Amino acid sequence: MFDPVIAPSGTLLGLLQRGRGDGTLHALTAPRAEALAALDHCVLRDPRHDWQVENRSLYYARLFLDLGGGLEAIEAHLFDPEDFLDPDESRTGLALAVLGHLASYGRRDALALLRRYAASGTNWAWALDELALRDDDAGLRSLAVPVLARFPADAEGEAELAAAVRDAFEPRPWRLWAEDPRPAVAARVRTAQEAGCFDRWQRQMRPSGPRPGWSVQAVFEWAQQGFERGAALHVPAARCLTAVAGPEDRPEILQAAREGTDGARCTALRYLADGNDTDALDLIEAAAGDGSAVVAEAAVDAFERMRSFAAVDRARRWARRPDALGTAAGRVLACRGGTKDRDLVLAALREAVRGEGPDAETLWTLVDGAGRLGITCAAPVLRHVYRETASSHLRGRAARALAATDPSFATGFAVECLWDCEETTRELAARHAETGDTRVVERLRRLAADPAEEAEVQTAVRSRIGPDLPAV
Repeated sequence: MFDPVIAPSGTLLGLLQRGRGDGTLHALTAPRAEALAALDHCVLRDPRHDWQVENRSLYYARLFLDLGGGLEAIEAHLFDPEDFLDPDESRTGLALAVLGHLASYGRRDALALLRRYAASGTNWAWALDELALRDDDAGLRSLAVPVLARFPADAEGEAELAAAVRDAFEPRPWRLWAEDPRPAVAARVRTAQEAGCFDRWQRQMRPSGPRPGWSVQAVFEWAQQGFERGAALHVPAARCLTAVAGPEDRPEILQAAREGTDGARCTALRYLADGNDTDALDLIEAAAGDGSAVVAEAAVDAFERMRSFAAVDRARRWARRPDALGTAAGRVLACRGGTKDRDLVLAALREAVRGEGPDAETLWTLVDGAGRLGITCAAPVLRHVYRETASSHLRGRAARALAATDPSFATGFAVECLWDCEETTRELAARHAETGDTRVVERLRRLAADPAEEAEVQTAVRSRIGPDLPAV
């Protein structure tokens, strides 16, 4: 999947793509045709950089309901010939998830589209999972024949069916079909279930990797073999070293950390850092300077895992370095530094935004650190990150940091956060938004009554709703 093109944050499309609460508020006041066109654009061209963890489906489904939007564009997208040419589930996953939420709100047209796509679409498994949560038994039973027809009645087809049953995210349809009154359906599904269970058992009986009795050198060789075939095994190899290495092996491990092969060096650095070895910090600094790119990255990762006072002191020395180790030092201070490190964390935050923009990976930790340390003068930078980032998770972290650093948060961003796409951000807003705003009172009551809302959000809402809450 290509990286999505995100519109500017000041446009309706840009707000909706980011999942910001202001996107919903602006869409409800914009011309309906314009709002629906922007909404369809988002649903059919997933705007998330990480579609597996960022939420958008409930956010878009609620807006479909508020605007009274039709599903013609989604239907055309799902049943376009491209569905057979591009089987990547990211092409249709968001649209199917939106239909799932709409079905839970009682949209029969959404339920019918999901059933139709589960019977004939390429990403049928996703549609079936959505139906497993929302459809009745009769609707699911009607899909047994078309779904099973996808798998030829030969050895290869039965193996594919067993894998589909084994890996199903929602098992309810398969359990229903295993009890289907039609003998051909029930027998085939039960056979697939048994084959899937047997396959799991076989995989458990064929473990690969280190065995008891391995030497330190054998672990290093295993890590290097993984490196040569493109598999990063230094993390599990470091755990193996913990089991097999004794005090007498320390010189060999130190030697590997200085000048071993890439796989061995990464493993040794990780092992020494996890054990807070007295020589680990010097070896990490050396590896970051003279190691290969893989070794330097492993060294930086190992340093960030260290929890010792010595590691924090070294981070203060390294924080102004213009390299990856300096950037990692800023993150270490953001996580484990004290109030005296505020200036270093703020400098790292500003440099990250200036040098890499509002979507830099390092910002996740630095934003958290600004909130943890209560760096009030970081609020302007945090507000910039909140507005501009395309990541709804990073925006949520910026909101939490603003709640701790910006006195205007309760009457500002906290209000729009009640409409945010991320439930954790809505929960934060429910706890902080100023109820003097009538929009806040109305939204809190709507969230409290919405059966699709997350329990944590509703708990936060109920903590605010009481006899003193103003009337709408």
